[in-house]
Amino acid sequence: MVICPGIGTMANVSISNDNFTDFQGDHLKGYERNELVINGVEDPWFELEDCTDIDSVYSICGLINEENTSNEQVTTNLLEDQQQSISNWMQSQFSNNTDQIKSSIEAPKDDDFQPQVLELIGHSSSEKPNPFSLASFELLNNYGRLIKKSSEENLNISNALSYEARACNNHKLSMEEILMVAGERYIQYSTQRLDGLSMFIHPYGSALSGLSIEETRDMELVHLLLAAAEEVNNQQFHLASKLISRCMWVASESGNPVQRLSFYFAKALEERIDRSTGRYTCTDEDRHLKCIKTMALGTNSAFLTCHQLLPFSQVMQFAGIQTILEHVKSAKKIHLIDFNIRSGIQWTVLMQALAEKGDSPIKLLKITAVGSTEKEKFEVTGNTLHSFAKSLGVPFSFDVVFLSDMKDFKKESVNIEADETVAVYCNTVLRTMIPKPDCLENLMKVVRSIGPTVIVIGEVEANHNSPSFLNRFIETLFFYGAFFDCFEDCMDRDSPCRRTIEGVYFGEGIRNIVAAEGKERFTRNVKLQVWRAFFARLGMVEEELSESAWYQANLIVKKFAQGSCCNLHKDGKGLIIGWKGTPIHSLSIWKFL
Repeated sequence: MVICPGIGTMANVSISNDNFTDFQGDHLKGYERNELVINGVEDPWFELEDCTDIDSVYSICGLINEENTSNEQVTTNLLEDQQQSISNWMQSQFSNNTDQIKSSIEAPKDDDFQPQVLELIGHSSSEKPNPFSLASFELLNNYGRLIKKSSEENLNISNALSYEARACNNHKLSMEEILMVAGERYIQYSTQRLDGLSMFIHPYGSALSGLSIEETRDMELVHLLLAAAEEVNNQQFHLASKLISRCMWVASESGNPVQRLSFYFAKALEERIDRSTGRYTCTDEDRHLKCIKTMALGTNSAFLTCHQLLPFSQVMQFAGIQTILEHVKSAKKIHLIDFNIRSGIQWTVLMQALAEKGDSPIKLLKITAVGSTEKEKFEVTGNTLHSFAKSLGVPFSFDVVFLSDMKDFKKESVNIEADETVAVYCNTVLRTMIPKPDCLENLMKVVRSIGPTVIVIGEVEANHNSPSFLNRFIETLFFYGAFFDCFEDCMDRDSPCRRTIEGVYFGEGIRNIVAAEGKERFTRNVKLQVWRAFFARLGMVEEELSESAWYQANLIVKKFAQGSCCNLHKDGKGLIIGWKGTPIHSLSIWKFL
């Protein structure tokens, strides 16, 4: 059975995209130039207001942090970092990065949950916080290479990052390319500030000649942002504040993508300084609840607009629903358990497919929504789905399991009949339980006891759980940079929807990842390879994403005007969805043994 959105029938089932679409669619800003006050005394050490570019900034303050470190030790550390950086890069080109994780995981000794599994996701014991080094910026080489190394592209160093040549050919650099050039330039400046020599510290080189004025200014802005992050990491908060202030003169929440991205990262760095110096007063719990309410389970207009204009969620939904259809095709009673139903728009696709099974109509489609926030939104979603099912003549029932805490979820919470075929849908929900391993452990235990025929899992494909602040900062910069780049291509700059998503959803995510630590840092995304290790411990087996599901994913991408920028990459048996080479989401299919 194949679902075909908006085109002719491919198999015995087709979906008209008209109903689906109808359902979906019912520069500069002034800042105070305040001096940082430490212990009640204003420090007039220097003024960045007179600096016109990054060279001027470093000519004034570039060597300020060297006075406590000998030149000999600095040079030694630099050479070690260079050697490690190049070594890491070489390994990333010729080895599978999953080997390191696999080697750290033992085979499960029994069917019980292993506490160390939750440690693997919650906080890797093998990765420790480390001070800044050039090796931290090796992420600038590796980020996004997973998709770029696909057989169709087979990119290499000499042509993949020839920025000057591409700029001279009027090629507009993507956000990722701007970030990588800025990062490379920052590494070069770091080296020059340390020993005055131009050294081989990068596997490739690039020049800024040939770039547009806007691209050059964007790189200067990112350079300042990286410098500020380093000083925050070194707890040089006075210097960091000066650099952030300089960033904020150019950054803007309504400017180009780099200016918008820099605005939210600069604000996050400011908050990290406030937290470190005891000046932060807002509670994270209040902000977390406010963010959840604003998102409203994805039922507000901003999220629905994004669903229509951006390809990511539709790719995941159509491929995921196609997989469920294949696993329940012979069932008369289908029971879907959704742990993050939001607007429920994904199930309209499935309803359309079931309505067109003229030869073998189902007796009942039951959906159980499970969650612990915004109970009234579940009721709205249920009513909408009831109306849609009725219009198609699909027998339908909708249940809600609302819990104050997901660790209270039990098998008895869900009303499952013996003759029902059960499928579980977890879309970007497991990541929210990483800071609460008891909830995650309990959820998976209950799902195993239910015994679903298939489990569809969609997650964020990013590592935002590193204990190293700088590594986490760079990973987050690239990840959100891809989203800001996507918004620029797919939405108007003055779109209220764009401002809402960037300001509330992205802004809060960046702030939490960059500024918070410990229990207050609840945004802790991990990559598919980590989830695989976790699921393997639970006795789960990954299934291959079918050709029909891949067909659905590719079909959706072609619907969008900017679909060529959306990458679909086969990762083992799963799917990675990215934007211009940067991974964004993953989709994988699982069963319990």
